[in-house]
Amino acid sequence: MSAGKILVVDDDPQIRRVMKATLVGHSYEVIEARTGEDALETILREMPSLVLLDMNMPGMGGLETCRAIRGGSDIPVIILSVRNTEKDKVAALDAGADDYVTKPFSIEELLARIRAALRRSPSGPEGGPRAIASEDLEIDFETRRVRANGKDVRLTPKEFEVLRYLVAHAGKPVAHRELLQAVWGPDYGDEPEYLRVFINQVRKKIEANPARPKFIVTEPWVGYRFVAPG
Repeated sequence: MSAGKILVVDDDPQIRRVMKATLVGHSYEVIEARTGEDALETILREMPSLVLLDMNMPGMGGLETCRAIRGGSDIPVIILSVRNTEKDKVAALDAGADDYVTKPFSIEELLARIRAALRRSPSGPEGGPRAIASEDLEIDFETRRVRANGKDVRLTPKEFEVLRYLVAHAGKPVAHRELLQAVWGPDYGDEPEYLRVFINQVRKKIEANPARPKFIVTEPWVGYRFVAPG
């Protein structure tokens, strides 16, 4: 039984062969694309569960491809790159990637990242709100519908899980490590740049003034806190 269908996007045929053999050996179905343009066509045709996307490709690069994918799909995207600076990671996450893995990497690390990208985090503690309804913000957690400031808002799966976890702990500071592990998984905790990017993205979508947020506020040196609408 397949653990999921993964699209490997890389212009190097040897890398694609190695990745395919490895992932197939771990029960994943693998399809390939050698360019960003090929990847976009393949996604529409094959509907993969996840995309492994090389950052440095000729023609349509990884970031441009990721933005194009995210423009029409919520499919999980993991960027693979030899670059290891925070600037590069933030650029990839800003483009819509769910995760960023630096080459060279161990297959164990990559498999853990794939599992984390495919998982859906729990909604939080039992008894958490099923919905929020106010003049400025409406959230239905069962239908995953969000409406802010009179407009329907589209959140990516990871953005929604970040928001859901904060709402489930409304009024309480949520530490960076706790939020990372709740949304991405137990192997995470030291990637605060992930949260900065995703919190900024969610704020842009639900806050009337993202620079002065009233729903998701920063707790200095700790994390973030959701302030329930009155």
